[in-house]
Amino acid sequence: MEKKSLTRVVLLGFLVFGLVLGAFGGGLAAGYFLLKPPASAPIAAPTSSVPTVDVQDSGTPEELQAQFASFWEAWNIVHQYYFTQPLDDAALVNGAIEGMVDALPDKHSSYMDPQETMDAEMVMSGQYDGIGAYVDTDAELLTVVRPMEGSPAEAAGLKAGDQIIAVDGEDVIGMDAALVRLKVLGPAGMDVTLTILRPGVDEPFDVTITRAHIVIPSVEGKMLDNGIAYITVAVFGETTGNELHTILGDLMQQDPKGIILDLRYNTGGYTTSAVQVASEFIGEGVIWYEVYGDGTQQENRALQGGLATGDIPLVVLVNQYSASASELVAGAIQDYGRGQLVGVTTYGKGTVQYLVPISNGGTVRVTVARWLTPNGRTIHEIGLTPDLVVENTPEQEEAGLDPQLDAAVDLILNP
Repeated sequence: MEKKSLTRVVLLGFLVFGLVLGAFGGGLAAGYFLLKPPASAPIAAPTSSVPTVDVQDSGTPEELQAQFASFWEAWNIVHQYYFTQPLDDAALVNGAIEGMVDALPDKHSSYMDPQETMDAEMVMSGQYDGIGAYVDTDAELLTVVRPMEGSPAEAAGLKAGDQIIAVDGEDVIGMDAALVRLKVLGPAGMDVTLTILRPGVDEPFDVTITRAHIVIPSVEGKMLDNGIAYITVAVFGETTGNELHTILGDLMQQDPKGIILDLRYNTGGYTTSAVQVASEFIGEGVIWYEVYGDGTQQENRALQGGLATGDIPLVVLVNQYSASASELVAGAIQDYGRGQLVGVTTYGKGTVQYLVPISNGGTVRVTVARWLTPNGRTIHEIGLTPDLVVENTPEQEEAGLDPQLDAAVDLILNP
């Protein structure tokens, strides 16, 4: 594999970065039936003259013409017989690419059309127009993990566990949840209506939300009353490494008794940012291994200049939504014994994707490798088991309680 020749962004998230597409889109889908006409019903002749494509004149490489013959046959059929003409050829091409990538035996490979690519790039920059909610894009239905504080989603009453089955009246059941999420993106000030399935509520109901401009700081930090530095990393975006370095520098000047790094609900992002984050706490050594299909592997080592690589106590909070790049950071900290993990078993995404732009403005997101922790562990479909397992129940969260954070504080104050 000529990895260096690819124009790519390396990601470890669900799609771009998964749960943190705050103005997520919704969509679930419906089953489709293929109906054949009865034997006595002839196929109608085309109503307009549409040029057909000959596979030998299509530009298809000669060695692939046999495989692509059926594709061009299907192309000719829909152009000749579909009852509404003309067709949107760009949409057909997008559909064909999406179908090809979806046929890969890997749920993390996908295709984003040009509009979805622009939306995803906007979100990774930390600003976008939407409703402001963390969502699970790997579930069968797009599911709310939690609304962002002060967001339109919170004001509209969305709750953790809400499942989106329609967007603006469009049934989205069966649609890839990561793409459904993008349907909810839209200009600030414009309304979007989501049809919600809520656990414990018998019937679906509609919620209309006015989109706003959402700004997501990927890192936030503060000193707790007990003298512990508390840092949350929401996503491993473009600026996360620099944001953490600045915030950590300010907190370290206050001589904290310890550090709590909160990676709960963080579903991943850029591998480069993950290495930067891990390097603030791990001074040297391999952070993670990238292992390719041919068995070759690449070491990704700690960067110099970390601000908390010494003896200061460190606890990392994780939960079932901590995935991919979050697991990379937490796994390295656990392997080196640099800190303790508190929470519940993480998601378990141990693969690496490239985002490769193509000429139509879209992007192919393709899995290229799996990754291992410094000790050679794979976490794929397994997850990381915390050193101290502590659960947060929905009832506790509703009451404003956080037993996982309490346990982390206790570990630092009472080692």
